[in-house]
Amino acid sequence: MSLDNIPRSAYNEDHEAFRASVRAFMQKEVAPNAKQWDEDKIVPKDLWPKAGALGMLCPTVPEEYGGLGLDFGYNAIVDEETSYTGGSPLGFSLQSDIVVNYIVQYGSEEQKLKWLPKMVSGEVVTAIAMTEPGTGSDLQSIRTTAKKDGNHYVINGSKTYITNGQNADLVLVCVKTDTEVQPAWKGVSIVLVEAEREGFERGRNLDKIGMDAADTSELFFNDVRVPITNCLGEEGKGFIYLMSELPQERLSIAVSAQASAQKAYDDTVEFVKERKAFGKTVFDFQNTRFVLADLKTKLQVGWAHLDWALNRHYKKELTNEEGAAAKLWHTDLQWEVMDKCLQLHGGAGYMNEYPIARAWRGARVTRIFGGTNEIMKELIGRTL
Repeated sequence: MSLDNIPRSAYNEDHEAFRASVRAFMQKEVAPNAKQWDEDKIVPKDLWPKAGALGMLCPTVPEEYGGLGLDFGYNAIVDEETSYTGGSPLGFSLQSDIVVNYIVQYGSEEQKLKWLPKMVSGEVVTAIAMTEPGTGSDLQSIRTTAKKDGNHYVINGSKTYITNGQNADLVLVCVKTDTEVQPAWKGVSIVLVEAEREGFERGRNLDKIGMDAADTSELFFNDVRVPITNCLGEEGKGFIYLMSELPQERLSIAVSAQASAQKAYDDTVEFVKERKAFGKTVFDFQNTRFVLADLKTKLQVGWAHLDWALNRHYKKELTNEEGAAAKLWHTDLQWEVMDKCLQLHGGAGYMNEYPIARAWRGARVTRIFGGTNEIMKELIGRTL
């Protein structure tokens, strides 16, 4: 089964040709291995160069830095096909949709030339370390510090819930370069830390409810020395940089949530047409058809809204509150679809051998990461 919905206004023929190659990659390289990767709690790093060779990583990177210079629609297609395959969360979206933009937008020429080609090829895996124990979404309150010592920073602190934490070769670390300045956000900077730096340690690969194959880690920084030139952009501007890139990050989450919900719906329609109860299929009960009809309607609305948001983003018109609204609505829809589809599976839905169980567990976090949905409401509410 493949992702086939109403014609998409956000994509052209070139996009769809790219989709065909991404879909073939997912079916060949990901689907057969997803169960094993869940058991291993990590996706092997050798998958990254394979994806890079197909142009699946960081397609928006300008050609002068080894990229294809394409629009975000190509990223969205990778997100959709990855989520719809039902395969493991691969970590690609973090690199392509989030991390790379910081380097493209704010990196020095030296940083761009050093890192972007390797991110495009899959030679380098990246992570961004924002969250700390006790801070959650409150980035102004981070405690990890980067203190100047000559022409170096000395970094101390810890991070948690870091996607790609076990595989990462390069980590963009949110730090306080000034702990005294007020307001506190003016002291936040982003510093590049290479994984081989002395004093950098990876903690546990955290045991999660779902998204089992996504390596999510604790990271520790014990007197890690990096050159001052590893600062991304201007010192003290990190918080501003983080806020400016949030619409795309949240749109990326919305795209993946919508495709994941569509996959759960399609699988459920197939299941209820085969499963028998009281002498007829589960699909033959009016309640089943009404539930599915309601979900189909909401999914149809979701795809239309997603295309609207993508077209806005292509033109750099998607606002912070629109990105927040997309993340809020599509992840709420994802959860509604998952929960109702699991219910239609009956007892089978609670068994991990059925895809819906794995999808239901994996969907729970999407209303938390990228800023909780409660924070999304607060952000939207501030603009009223």
